[in-house]
Amino acid sequence: MTNASPTTLGRWDAGAPPIRCPDPDIIIHDRRFAHIALGNAHIERIATGFRFTEGPVWFGDGRYLLFSDIPDDRIYRWDETTGGISVFREPSHYTNGNTRDRQGRLISCEHDTQRVTRTEYDGTITVLADSWEGQKFTAPNDVVVKSDGTVWFTDNGAGTRGNYLGHKDTQHHPFRVYRLDPATGALSIVVDTQARPNGLAFSPDESRLYVVDTPGTGVRSTYVYDVVDNGTKTANGRVFFDGPGWADGIRVDTEGNVWGGMSGGPGQDGVAVFAPDGTLIGQILLPERCANLCFGGKKRNRLFMAGSQSIYALYVEAQGMAGG
Repeated sequence: MTNASPTTLGRWDAGAPPIRCPDPDIIIHDRRFAHIALGNAHIERIATGFRFTEGPVWFGDGRYLLFSDIPDDRIYRWDETTGGISVFREPSHYTNGNTRDRQGRLISCEHDTQRVTRTEYDGTITVLADSWEGQKFTAPNDVVVKSDGTVWFTDNGAGTRGNYLGHKDTQHHPFRVYRLDPATGALSIVVDTQARPNGLAFSPDESRLYVVDTPGTGVRSTYVYDVVDNGTKTANGRVFFDGPGWADGIRVDTEGNVWGGMSGGPGQDGVAVFAPDGTLIGQILLPERCANLCFGGKKRNRLFMAGSQSIYALYVEAQGMAGG
């Protein structure tokens, strides 16, 4: 029991009064976000008590969300119909990013095994990629699937810089973005100019690829690249946004807006939404950093946000693209 009065409690404190709508933690910076921010929807904390959540991915056919707790070495399942939490996979090999391919199968980046895997319909696991030119990846981080079935993923070593998110290992390659064609096994480098490529997402027409760069020091920027050569390479990389705050995982909606899971402290932690021209149009503030996000729900208009210790959800008037 708390002795604090309801008027002094924060919105996430036990016993706090309901939040009046419109939610004060949903901020409109530009009129282009006004129709997306619903005046009668509020941010919900749907699960908490984790160590470091990542990689949310929606399974509409089962009405559930999967997400990683990296240091807990588990993938959890949140059931939309009951609100219940269960363990989907343990050990998860310190899985970070997850997505689904165009056949609905789970694609995962495993820190500890330093590989990208696919979970088949019967639950067996297929290794899609674990090395470049005979040398293991340092630690695949995040992944998206293009409409042609190719798997694009980042390798940035987050899981091998210490034992908390995987295990200690040396850097085996420059950190890069790779493209894998599962049909042929062909693997190629598509971005090799970033310090530590992290989250990534395609524009709706797949003519552009957004990639977050999170170096250990200095400015952490999100870049955009043109997708060229029949969708097999990138060119003309340039800064898309570089603050305030910095992104980790990113997703794109059907209007081409880029949604970034953000860090940076109070006023920056949560989600920032950028128009296709790079303008910050809206924010969804959370009491902790947001590492990654995805769209789900019956109409793919429910935003799920992976905070450090919690999972949050918010209905919006936007729908996420497939493959992210």
